[in-house]
Amino acid sequence: MKFRSFLIVANILVGFHSTAQTWSGDVAQIFYDKCTKCHHSGGAAPNSLMTFNEVNAMAGLVYQCINQNEMPPWPPDNNYQQYLHDRSLTSAEKTTILNWLNNGLPEGNAASTPPPPVYTNNTFLGNGDLTVQIPTYMSKALTHDDYVCFSIPTNLTQNRTIKAVEVVPGNREIVHHALVYVDPTSAENTDTIGGNCASPSNATTKLVTGYTPGATPMILPSIDPLKLGIDVGPGSSIYLTMHYPMGSYGAYDSTKVIIHFYPVGTTGVRQISAGPLIADNNFNLPANQVTNLTAQFPGGSTGLPASYSVLSVFPHMHLLGKNIKAYAFKPNMDTVKFVNVPKWNFMWQDFYFFQHMQKVPNGYFLKGEATYDNTTNNLNNPHNPPQNVSSGFNTTDEMFLVYFHYMPYQNGDENYDLNQYVNASVGEYYNNITGDISVSPNPFNHGCDITLPKKFSADDHVYIYSASGELIRKLPCINGVQSLHWDGFNEQGKELGNGVFFVSARIQGELLSKKIMKLD
Repeated sequence: MKFRSFLIVANILVGFHSTAQTWSGDVAQIFYDKCTKCHHSGGAAPNSLMTFNEVNAMAGLVYQCINQNEMPPWPPDNNYQQYLHDRSLTSAEKTTILNWLNNGLPEGNAASTPPPPVYTNNTFLGNGDLTVQIPTYMSKALTHDDYVCFSIPTNLTQNRTIKAVEVVPGNREIVHHALVYVDPTSAENTDTIGGNCASPSNATTKLVTGYTPGATPMILPSIDPLKLGIDVGPGSSIYLTMHYPMGSYGAYDSTKVIIHFYPVGTTGVRQISAGPLIADNNFNLPANQVTNLTAQFPGGSTGLPASYSVLSVFPHMHLLGKNIKAYAFKPNMDTVKFVNVPKWNFMWQDFYFFQHMQKVPNGYFLKGEATYDNTTNNLNNPHNPPQNVSSGFNTTDEMFLVYFHYMPYQNGDENYDLNQYVNASVGEYYNNITGDISVSPNPFNHGCDITLPKKFSADDHVYIYSASGELIRKLPCINGVQSLHWDGFNEQGKELGNGVFFVSARIQGELLSKKIMKLD
């Protein structure tokens, strides 16, 4: 009631200048696009925001989180570089939601609410070639976050090449993040005792990918002309670092990692490397000071000996981090921008894959800039009073690392649309076509006919979503007609590559969905 009163007062203050947004007409699709990947039943976030009633019940918290830019979590500066799977709200989307809240949350015509994305609690990619799973673990995160590590043997007897990795949390409500490494010699040990195991202890243990709420599987382009992979050798282990947030004490988890390999003998696969090319592993942060650090790769004055293609960037700091930036440069040449995080948040870290691979020419240097706040002004400071902090693997230590996925450059790499090639590769993992809507043909090539069980009315909608919940296309529904055609193009008029999609329809108030596949 207090929040409702606040909204009424706010509405009087803004007067009549705000557009009369409604849930069904303006707001629902924004929540579908930017919030529901985490906030759906069985999702990573604790509260579903899929329906008007669900958002209405959480109105006060929604207003606070959006007004203070706390949600959706998206730390990178989009003016610095563009990435796949951007979760941030545009200024127009933020204004629309806040105006809607200030105007009393009008629902509008419920029957005309857009159909939502389709989420399942199953895997995106199905069964893989290798599944490793941590033993059932009870979170010890009562008054502090719990960081634990698990070493699990692969039992491989020959070299295999990864083309996709999917992390499936055993308990989505308590898994804040997980990082997946390959330990080639099985030198790492499981550590669930102290609650501070956040990183491997051996330099040979290499990061492969990570999971954060709302993240999609790491799907590498795996069809000609762009086949990418990561080798895993015999005698290796998968090393997982798990983060369980404070307040999850007593809850259980058994996260698993599903790995998909290329068939043995596959040729033409380009090897991707992943690692912290920008790193400073020997620094000290004096108590009661703000400290600026820089790190550069390679050392010396000659720059990179060859050109490289960079697919992703993952900056990493701990609790004292304030901001971090990474780029490539060469004196008197253009700067290659990777990432700028102006307000660091240890709780939200991820691999940020570029829309297009970034070419770093030979002779360039990779550089990182970071600021650390080891004062009482930093509310995340783990020490009170502040103490001298050095680089180290524990959460209460600090790190200055920037990871990359990268590979030797080949002519034209920067022209590949990674979104297109990833979507084209998704089709390899799906063979279960289900649903109530009739789609023919399914799988389809250059178009399919979609038939609904009822004729369209003026308020009906038929939308196409990707398997990860991205809105692809709004299809026109003609009153009195029962079927329509999708040509396989998105809203921007671009034909999509191979992939799995969902038809989501609201017909005369009834929600229907169908999984469909596009294959060449």
